[in-house]
Amino acid sequence: MRASRALACALGAAVVALAACSGGVSRPGTPAIGGGKVRSQIPFSGGSKDFGRQGPAAPVEGATPGGTITVHLPGAPGPDSLDPTAGWSVVGNAIQQALVSRSLTQYARDADGNPVLVPDLATDLGSHNEDYTEWTFTIRDDATWQDGSPVTPAEVAFGICRSLDVEEFPAGPGAQYSRTYFAGGSDYDGPYTGNDPGCDDYDAITVDGQDVTIEMEQPFPDMDYWGAVMAMGPAPLGDAADPITYRQQPMATGPYLVESWSPDEELVLVRNDAWDARSDPARHQYPDRWVFKFNADQAMVDEMMLSGTSESRTSLATSLGPGRYTEADAVLGERLVQQSSPCVTTLAPDYSKIEEIEVRKALAYAYPYEDVWIADGEVPGVTRDYASSVMPPGMVGRHVFQVDGEQITYDPARSRALLSDAGHGDEPYPITMIYYELDPQARDAQDQITKGLEAGGFEVRAFPVQESPYNTWLNPDDELNQRLNVRGVNFCPAWPAGAALLPALLEGGAVFNTAGFDEPEVDEAMDRLATLPIGEQPEAWGELDEQVMTDYFPIIPTAYVNKLFVFGADIGNPTGDGSMGTPNYKDLYVVQ
Repeated sequence: MRASRALACALGAAVVALAACSGGVSRPGTPAIGGGKVRSQIPFSGGSKDFGRQGPAAPVEGATPGGTITVHLPGAPGPDSLDPTAGWSVVGNAIQQALVSRSLTQYARDADGNPVLVPDLATDLGSHNEDYTEWTFTIRDDATWQDGSPVTPAEVAFGICRSLDVEEFPAGPGAQYSRTYFAGGSDYDGPYTGNDPGCDDYDAITVDGQDVTIEMEQPFPDMDYWGAVMAMGPAPLGDAADPITYRQQPMATGPYLVESWSPDEELVLVRNDAWDARSDPARHQYPDRWVFKFNADQAMVDEMMLSGTSESRTSLATSLGPGRYTEADAVLGERLVQQSSPCVTTLAPDYSKIEEIEVRKALAYAYPYEDVWIADGEVPGVTRDYASSVMPPGMVGRHVFQVDGEQITYDPARSRALLSDAGHGDEPYPITMIYYELDPQARDAQDQITKGLEAGGFEVRAFPVQESPYNTWLNPDDELNQRLNVRGVNFCPAWPAGAALLPALLEGGAVFNTAGFDEPEVDEAMDRLATLPIGEQPEAWGELDEQVMTDYFPIIPTAYVNKLFVFGADIGNPTGDGSMGTPNYKDLYVVQ
């Protein structure tokens, strides 16, 4: 990281956007349940941007300060680390990006519920040269850390540089995006692994006055969207950001700071008195305190939220248990919020172990989709919809196609026939997988998966794990992981474009390519797409999605994801955040 004179660049960047209908896609099987009182919230619509929005954020009508909001997250273990550079879970990022950790850009919510990209620590959405190979962000001079000291451009540059250290942050988003797009990123080991504590040996991030400039390895028109991920924010210089300690207690730049954190159990946030609302175009600071309870018991949370206890009035739940939707729809009305998301869930057969496409398709037909959804507490047609492509509905450029001519649904007879076609009709085909034992619904879902696969001609060995399955799936040296031939991943792209989704799941060596899919011609195609004119890229990504799924069928999209949030009677402005499919933490308040 070196200081130099930043180049003057022209403003503006075209980017594709995600716009999924709140009611889900049409699908065979069970019709959507419910009486229609649920408040639907939509995600990206049109890729809206407000280049120059300034703070303070417009007040929420009727909002009152004070009180504590308790968030119950059934079945969600919470983040493994609070270090902004390490964060890539939807649960953790949604909390920290909204309340604790600022970045170059961020999302606000317009009057229709659509996310709008607006500035955060940068004074605008950045400027770029003609071919998008260099971006400059001017850092505002009125943002502060929780101790009142100013956030400096050097600290922003250092935080961004940290994202390149993939050995220190192996599951951080920088492993996929910063290393790919930043010039020389794949050759730089990072400040910790590379023994370069000041990022002095990395020249592609430069500081000149208030400007931070990033040089790109290839055209990157979506850098302003990538800037909204908290890994694209500041870190204190020197030992203050040592990953060993910083993961427990990061320095806050947002309206709240960390009071306490018990991994997998509870996170408590309190007001950050050093935060200045005038410096922030999108965040509010209405509650005094936030309490996040991870791995909450779904049945107990449902009973509390639906019975209207005093505790429920200032609580919200991020999911609803199986069989309670109709009751909740009738009782809660607009306090039951359906929120679409940009996420897709997948089953990932190991590409080097399950080599025949017929066997991978057999797995798809043997997977009992709706039984798994129901066991996992989902509502078919409301929180889960059948998937066919990797790119979700509404993503610009997405092709509407079916690999086998019609939607793949549970059909064990078809699965057995495909196994026979592949020469595996005499004995059950062995499958080895894992599941998260501490979540009762995950156990129930695995029971349904095992039952369905065995009916389809497979023999299943499912090993329980006591921590997030990603800790196993993403560690190539893990002995249990080496025994698996089926994994999975639930993925939400870091920004609404095929470029943020397909490489992360399908590029050889990508962190979240848990299938180990590796075809040089596909990698070459993805590299080539990144160099196309911006207007041609969305259609090209959609075409590649269809081609890869048709020719290789490397992963099995098992669902497009919607969420149901249950808000207590005294939670004001009960809404969702379409950029991530999470509660709209920035704009909630306690009714006084």
